[in-house]
Amino acid sequence: MAEREKLIELKDLQITFGSGKKKFVAVDHVNFDIYKGETFSLVGESGSGKTTIGRAICRINPTSGGDIFFKGQKINGKISKELDREVIRKVQMIFQDPMASLNERAKVEYIVAEGLLNHHLYKDQNDLHEKVMNALHEVGLLPEFASRFPHEFSGGQRQRIGIARALVMEPEFIVADEPISALDVSIRAQVLNLLNSMKKSRGLTYLFIAHDLSVVRFISDRIAVISKGRIVELAEAEELFLHPLHPYTKALLSAVPIPDPGLEKSKKLLVYDPSCHDYSVDKSRSGRRSPTVTSSMATRRSWKATARNIRASSKHCHLTVF
Repeated sequence: MAEREKLIELKDLQITFGSGKKKFVAVDHVNFDIYKGETFSLVGESGSGKTTIGRAICRINPTSGGDIFFKGQKINGKISKELDREVIRKVQMIFQDPMASLNERAKVEYIVAEGLLNHHLYKDQNDLHEKVMNALHEVGLLPEFASRFPHEFSGGQRQRIGIARALVMEPEFIVADEPISALDVSIRAQVLNLLNSMKKSRGLTYLFIAHDLSVVRFISDRIAVISKGRIVELAEAEELFLHPLHPYTKALLSAVPIPDPGLEKSKKLLVYDPSCHDYSVDKSRSGRRSPTVTSSMATRRSWKATARNIRASSKHCHLTVF
């Protein structure tokens, strides 16, 4: 079997905010790879460090330690202007809130074209206009929408504008930061289907950030679960749902609603108690404070070893059942 091409690599990534007594570690020794053509989902509760990682890959947030590689080239810290321009064009982000991420005073045509204008990625005005119109058409928006302002659109339409803004740069990798969390349930499936069709037609690779495991199950190739800045589990999508290993993953899965009212009423909600698990003691085989997750199988083997150590050292459970 041919080795898959790694598009994004994170090695011992650390991101901190503040200093001294006010220092806060948002991302702590995170390791994972994203392969070309896959949808890699990063799932965790609010404040777990998901968006911080995504923004660091896009060079929005500075890093405190470790490395981020794009197509084998280090892209965090100081890099050349040529590489910076390539990263800006090839790595794009779809933001969580379509209202806050769009300039309310600018027309849609300018919003979508702004990246092309800033980096002179067009031949002439006709070429610029054509690229914008093609991007709008690709996300299902009419040409006449180009002359309107963002406040004239629904939430779903505004998110489509944000997707068009990313697509017009012809990226290879897109960070989708909870792109449907601010949308109505009826619109969510439309946006997910759009992202999936873009992936197939353009050969895109996604880092899909979410706090709801049920959202990512059917669109992800692999899923990583993050808690308090550390990756606690990584596996193929179906494997994670069928055989979760970490107590935090089990707690997240127990929070997924069940459509059947009878089953939902009798469901047991699990609550993870992190004080039961000391990561400074319960180390993985590699000796790192958090498992290296460059492959899902290696990660899960590491967690099985960790689970055996926990059971040997403690009889009480990590989960509280309600």
